[in-house]
Amino acid sequence: MASSGTAVLVTVTGPDKPGVTSVLFAALSRHDVSLLDVEQVVIRGRLTLGVLLNCPKDPEDLQEELEEAMATVGVHVDVEIGADLNGKPELPTHVVVVLGRPVTARAFSTISRELARQGANIDSIRGVADYPVTGLELQVTATNTSPGADKQLRTGLSEIAAGVGVDVAVERAGIARRSKRLIVFDVDSTLVQGEVIEMLAAKAGREDEVRAVTEAAMRGEIDFSESLHQRVAALAGLDASVIDEVGEELELTPGARTTIRTLRRLGYYCGVVSGGFRQVIEGLAHELELDFVKANTLEIVDGKLTGRVVGEVIDRAAKATALREFASQSGVPMEQTVAVGDGANDIDMLTAAGLGVAFNAKPALREIADTAISHPYLDAVLFMLGVTRGEIEAADAIDGGVRRVPIL
Repeated sequence: MASSGTAVLVTVTGPDKPGVTSVLFAALSRHDVSLLDVEQVVIRGRLTLGVLLNCPKDPEDLQEELEEAMATVGVHVDVEIGADLNGKPELPTHVVVVLGRPVTARAFSTISRELARQGANIDSIRGVADYPVTGLELQVTATNTSPGADKQLRTGLSEIAAGVGVDVAVERAGIARRSKRLIVFDVDSTLVQGEVIEMLAAKAGREDEVRAVTEAAMRGEIDFSESLHQRVAALAGLDASVIDEVGEELELTPGARTTIRTLRRLGYYCGVVSGGFRQVIEGLAHELELDFVKANTLEIVDGKLTGRVVGEVIDRAAKATALREFASQSGVPMEQTVAVGDGANDIDMLTAAGLGVAFNAKPALREIADTAISHPYLDAVLFMLGVTRGEIEAADAIDGGVRRVPIL
């Protein structure tokens, strides 16, 4: 900043059109000003442009010329002479992402009121998505930096978010948020719709029986290993060909391909850790070009399922171990990992990850997750990571086109 002069804040508002910026800066250049800060936002064709500057000459002459110049392009200008320059602007401490379909004014008011109650100021807001959900990203500065403050902020927002129909994610702001490099998904009811073991059990006419055990395990009411053995026993005697049949019937969760495709473009390692069965998901993992796959293995003897699994059981603890192994193999620190799941057997994995995302999850998992998504679109994970819908579709357009499926 110049050693002498007057601080001036110039704010231009009006319809966005070619020439506004060039006219403004041409007028400024005639007064030998030094630029200190510039910010511009355009929302649906409406421009707000702010310029903080140091004016070494008469600021009132500058104001008069700016008002005349900006009138020629049909926009309004406000000039604040003697703007406050004390101190350097603080960097935001947190990023809060709000997702909804829709995000109502009532919901946003509730979120902003809770932020204010906790002494957090909203520094900036930008839209990150308009499909398949509306996403808003808030840069926030919190005054409470005591131990446990992050959890307090996250808990307070999460408790009210559900009541107004939105999802809220809270992360520390800064470079660490954009440094994630490894993501691991659970498979059943996360990467794919439904539960693979129930699809297999349907071939034996025992789907309802197996579903009841699955639901109890996902709620954390039954030890996962015990539940797995109970459910796999129901498959005894099935022809091994049912594995391929079920594999062909798998349906990805809406947004799954977009999510994997986008993360790979960003240089992420992508993998799955499943309490399901490797033989069923191998084809899908190959199709999606996943880097890592960890799942249980069904025992097959003489072309029939025996009702047993062989090798290590991929239970709650094993999922977290697999995440750590993937991170080690990739050379990615654990704080740069993301885990996405839906059941109680994902608790250890989400706790171990740098960011744990509960996706349409059971209460036991939502309670420990860093953030929760209650909308059935997996690409909402991208918005939580700071990727915008516009960036996704711009990349897709280069590779061959953008397609939005109508949402009923």
